[in-house]
Amino acid sequence: MNDATARLSRLDCCAVSDALDKLKLAGVVSGLPQLAGSGRIAGRAVTMKLGTGAAPPGPVRHLGTTAIEAANHGEIIVIEQKSGIEAGSWGGILALGAKLRGVAGVVADGLVRDIDEAKAIDFPVFARGCTARTARGRVVELAVNGPVVIGSVTVDAGDFVIADGSGVAFIKPQDVERVLEAAESIAAREEAMAQALRAGRPITEVMGASYEHMLKG
Repeated sequence: MNDATARLSRLDCCAVSDALDKLKLAGVVSGLPQLAGSGRIAGRAVTMKLGTGAAPPGPVRHLGTTAIEAANHGEIIVIEQKSGIEAGSWGGILALGAKLRGVAGVVADGLVRDIDEAKAIDFPVFARGCTARTARGRVVELAVNGPVVIGSVTVDAGDFVIADGSGVAFIKPQDVERVLEAAESIAAREEAMAQALRAGRPITEVMGASYEHMLKG
């Protein structure tokens, strides 16, 4: 785990979202709840795009296997499946293979299947929802480590990803240092506010004008 990923893993998605707002950067995606696994994930993205049509030429491989083999320890597989066809973009055997590879988790803008298998091995999966329908005969893998669109955010291979119970956020490598600095500052200020509340200060005083204007400037 490199330094930026380690720092990101100590934050939460809300602090990162606030930092992105402060810096006027896009990157937050809602509506991808955690369906399996426990706790936050943070890492670099390995991207995969699924859709209809013909798969690229070459040996026949099941979707997801190329992304797993391309992933380094601690990376996160990020999947676009916006074909409109109900089909799983991820499944149980893939989850096991990814966990054994050291993949930190999966974020899928699409449906996933075999979610009970992912739960059984505590493999983190964030997705739009679940289906029992197979991808076979419905969608194909169009590209690995090309750009994908998650929500309205374009994600490239190597982008930073954080996902937890509140949402998912993506950060471009060229922005990560200033996003981390802003998020760490916000998190520290909020921890100081929590300590003030525990010490007995009124919440109206603690969450006053300074909190409302924290993301300005």
